[in-house]
Amino acid sequence: MQEGHTLSFLFCIWISAMNIAVIGASGYTGLELVRILANHPHTTITCVTSERFAGQPLSNVFPSLAAFSDLRLESFDMSRVSPRADIVFTAVPHTEAMRIVPSLLQQGKRVIDLSADFRLSSKTTYEAWYGHQHTSPDILSAAVYGLSELNRSAIRRANLVANPGCYPTSIILPLMPLLKEGVLRTGTIIADSKSGVSGAGRALKTNSLFCEVSEGCSAYNVLQHRHQPEIEEQLSRIAGNPIKITFSPHIIPMNRGMLSTIYVTIKRSLTPLQIREIFKKYYHRERFIRLLPDGVLPHTGRIRGSNFCDIGFVVKGTRLV
Repeated sequence: MQEGHTLSFLFCIWISAMNIAVIGASGYTGLELVRILANHPHTTITCVTSERFAGQPLSNVFPSLAAFSDLRLESFDMSRVSPRADIVFTAVPHTEAMRIVPSLLQQGKRVIDLSADFRLSSKTTYEAWYGHQHTSPDILSAAVYGLSELNRSAIRRANLVANPGCYPTSIILPLMPLLKEGVLRTGTIIADSKSGVSGAGRALKTNSLFCEVSEGCSAYNVLQHRHQPEIEEQLSRIAGNPIKITFSPHIIPMNRGMLSTIYVTIKRSLTPLQIREIFKKYYHRERFIRLLPDGVLPHTGRIRGSNFCDIGFVVKGTRLV
């Protein structure tokens, strides 16, 4: 299964015309967010912020947005942002979102947070995996996990949406129908995932430099990646019982995109048609889920720059990939 490094929140939220503020608009996530919002028929971007590039036109930071936006980046100031926005997207690093979001909610704003600060329901789990104290645990229970194919109705009503991580999106979507139908042996799930370099963000890091990444592929944070508890929490909720997976993330030398190959064992032999019918039951009306024809497997180049998640599979006996 694969997904582009796009965002999974816009398909189902509020359909009347909305004024939007983007807090932290100068990273790669901010770039994608502004690009999507600028083309959305029901949104108007009224405010974009960046502490590093405050005062500069957004198109100076991202020349590709020159035809999309004439907005100028500004420093975050609650008193200036709040009156101009119905919905606020927070595209800031973890720990920063938990500082900003409570005040936005108190101002009556609907918030879609793109950090990891509100994806996990447990303060203890967050602090164990992220190594920081969670300073807003009182609103964790109010956050709706923003995978629209999973929580569409709840997202529509939510005041705080926690946008899913990239790896979790690519793993949860293909597993959800199979778990809901109860066909998997849940003790043997292996996810081998590969991400483009933009997934590491725009900040300068040695291991993201061209010479470090080009012509190579490497695993990292195996069994200790911060997305692991997010994946397991959502899969456990879907299945109705605790699930642990073996998760091995890799970085590969491409700008964007993600490919997750997931190995599972099914309880009894199923035909390709039976597996396909399970996926169609849950995804036949989903605009951005594409179930590939028999014999066709996902390719990152075919979804580049889109919001599509392509799912292909091979089944042989009780082995399903």
